[in-house]
Formats: sequence, C-alpha cells, structure tokens
Amino acid sequence: MVPKKLFFAAIMLLLVISSALAQKLQNLVNQPPDGGGISLQLTDGTVIFQGSGESDWWKLTPDKFGSYVKGTWSQIASLPSGYVPLYFASAVLADGRVIIEGGEYINSVYTFTNLGAIYDPAKNTWTMLKPPKGWGFIGDSPSAVLPNGHFLLGSKFDKRVAELDPATLTWTNLSSTGKNDRNAEEGWTLMPDGSVLTYDVTKAPHSERYDSSKQEWISAGSTIVDLHSPTTLNGCIPYGPHGQYCYYPPGEVGPGILQPDGTVFATGSASNKGKGPGHTAIYHPTTNKWTVGPDFPNDDNAGDSFAVLLPNGRPLVLGNSGTLYEFDGKNLVPGPPAFGSLMVLPTGQVIVGGRQVYTSSGTYNAAWAPSITTYPRTVKRGSSYKISGRQFNGLSQAAAFGDEDETATNYPLVRITNQATHHVFYAKTHDHSTMAVATGSAIVSTHFDVPAKMETGASSLVVVANGIPSKVVSITVN
Repeated sequence: MVPKKLFFAAIMLLLVISSALAQKLQNLVNQPPDGGGISLQLTDGTVIFQGSGESDWWKLTPDKFGSYVKGTWSQIASLPSGYVPLYFASAVLADGRVIIEGGEYINSVYTFTNLGAIYDPAKNTWTMLKPPKGWGFIGDSPSAVLPNGHFLLGSKFDKRVAELDPATLTWTNLSSTGKNDRNAEEGWTLMPDGSVLTYDVTKAPHSERYDSSKQEWISAGSTIVDLHSPTTLNGCIPYGPHGQYCYYPPGEVGPGILQPDGTVFATGSASNKGKGPGHTAIYHPTTNKWTVGPDFPNDDNAGDSFAVLLPNGRPLVLGNSGTLYEFDGKNLVPGPPAFGSLMVLPTGQVIVGGRQVYTSSGTYNAAWAPSITTYPRTVKRGSSYKISGRQFNGLSQAAAFGDEDETATNYPLVRITNQATHHVFYAKTHDHSTMAVATGSAIVSTHFDVPAKMETGASSLVVVANGIPSKVVSITVN
C-alpha cells in the first residue's frame, strides 16, 4: 500500500505538471472529497467513485451545461458493514444497477473475499449478494456483462466460471471445458460474437476465448510475445480466515481493448524478469491469429493498469510510470502524466482518477456512432419511453484493466438539451435490449425516463455510447 502522505503528494505534483501540458489534461474545478478510486458510469449521466475509505462512494454530477469539469460531488450510500473491498470485479448492469464482486483486500488485508453487493441508484442502497455456490473465494477476479445482460465471473484460484441473472439474482455455475489455465490475473475482453477473449498468465503466451452458450474455451493461439511478467512477490501470500491458504502470484498482464476494426490491442506487463518494456500484440478474430505490436517506450509497461477506447478510435493506456499513451495503430505515443482509473465520459473526454479529464485530438468516424430509428416526438416529464436504433452499445466495452476493476461503458445513454436555455439533462436509461458490442445493422433498443424536473419546450436528443453521440433528433418536452 502507498503511504497516504506520499500518495497525495504525488497527486498534487501531477495536478501542477498537467496544467502546463497543452490542456490535454484539465483539472476538475471541484476535486473529489475523499479521493477518486474506480469509477462507474451510471445511466443517468452521473458517475460514481469509490472513496479512499473504500466503503464510501461518491457521485459526480455534471453542471447544467453538461460539464463534468465543473461538476459537483455528493456522497451516496456506503457499502454494508464489514464489506470494505479493494480491487474487485465490477460492472453496470442493463437495468442500471451496479454490481461489485469480491475484493483482493478487505480493510487493506489480503482476503480474496467472496462477498459482493448490488447498488440500486433509484433507492440509493447497497444490498449484499451471495456468491456462486461452492465459491469460498473471489478476490480480484475477471468479469464481463454478456450480450444477454448476465454477469459472467471467473474464479481466481481455478478455472471455474459462473453467470448471474440480474433479474433473479441467482448464480449458475457453468462448465469451463477446455480452459488452459486458472483465471488468476487474467482479464476478459467482450468480442462482437459474444465470446470473451483472454490472454493467459500462467500459460503465456497462449490465449483463448470463452463461449458461454457452449460453456467451453477455444484456443485463440499464441500472442507470439509474452504479455505477462513474473511476479515481484516471492513466496506465499497467506489468505483465508486463519491465513491457512497460500497464493503464489503468477504475474500480471495489461489491459486489452477491442478496437473499431474488430481487432484487440493487448498490452503487457514488464518483460525480462520485470526489468524490460511491456510488449503488445494485436488479435485478429477473422484469422484467429496474433501479430506483434510495439513495445512500450522507456521500459514502461501496463501491468495491472487501465486503458480505454477514445472516441477517435485510439486506445489510451496508462503506463506504470504514470504516462498516458495513445496507440495510433503503429506506435504508443507518450502523452502527459496521470494517476488513477480511466473511464470515457458521455462528452468523449476521459475521467482520470476522479480529478482530471483527458481530451484527445481527432474525432470519431461517423460509421461508429449510434443511429436512432424510432423515438417519441413528444415526451412528458416523469414518464418512460422506448427508443430504438443501431449500435446503441458502441463498438467496444471501451475500458479494461489487467484483470479486475472493470469500468465498461458499452450501454446507451440518452442526453436531452433544451434548445432555449441549452441546459443539458440525462434521461436515465434501463432495460437495454442487448449488452453486446458492435451490433452492426441490428435494431436494438433501450428505455429512458424523462427527468421529472427537466425544462419543457423544444429540445434535442442524442443517444451516446462510449462518448460518441448519434445525430440529433428533435423532441418536445411537456
């Protein structure tokens, strides 16, 4: 654990340095009251962050013009007593609720807990969730929301996987036929065909895909370069109620990002026994083969770090040195220093550690944007409506970590702007027809709730996915 004084000193230094760097990083006017840990985009446009106390959570609300830089903070409900996790599986579900599962630490002690909880924004409550049957530990495990909206979770210490039905909050243990190694320290990338891709840690450089409909793992071939690094921790990490179990860490990998062209940019942890640069590789699903990407500059790497997909189509990766890199298709281009979690906002900016926003150059290809086909021309405050179109979930999860701390944003948001005042309102979305990525020409839908206190009159509406808006449609709010 980083000493708190050193942690806050590093944050202040980065804030000062970033102010002189071409405005790519901009400090929030209002800094988070208790630090900004992992962030999750709620479907009403607000963003929640885990506080430094680890049981406390905070909400960032954009200002009346939709600015997160000028947004304000408020505290939401804390986790139930006894659940104080750090480094866990996480997701925003299709109904708008938030799930967190496990935790490598509880109260800063190695625990690999099997506790979990669901947050309901409407009720501002956390409810404890039972683990899958027979799972004594979860810890910092990989996870993903499947196209059907179910939450897929990996068991850290072995090959098991389980699927949660959010409607009933019941778990189903699935088969893991064909898994090459245990799930420890591996991340999952949701693919357009509904499978999840992982590149192995224990059996690197092998990679594989899980098809939940068939409940089997299929080889995705060799990543060619080794994306994992050996652990820097020697010997046993004791865990369990009495420290009776031993965990021998197999090393780390970096995040993997599905790109607009359907390939996956996979990043690595340190090479050469932890002293060399992290390698990268690119997975091509059409051939089920990999090609080698660029090494990180200056012996940097992305082991157990964050990455997002920028609206311009470039992966943004946080190196372990604290440098942000954009992958331009050939090179990792160094940018400003940063610290903390990354997540794409509806504005197309990236929120960094709850303290800053990163804005990149360039823009999105129009073919990547959501498109609206059916919508209500007139809406009433406090009422709910269905809206349909294409690519409402974007082309990618648009976020990844080495294994845990998932902050995917592949779900639709609805943003309404009053044409007279230019004030911005987000209509809470829920019950999306799919959580798949890159849905192409298929018609998909979501439901949105018009805020009860929003302004009436002529307004414009867009659907936003991963920071990319649809073309504007006109509506009237009554």
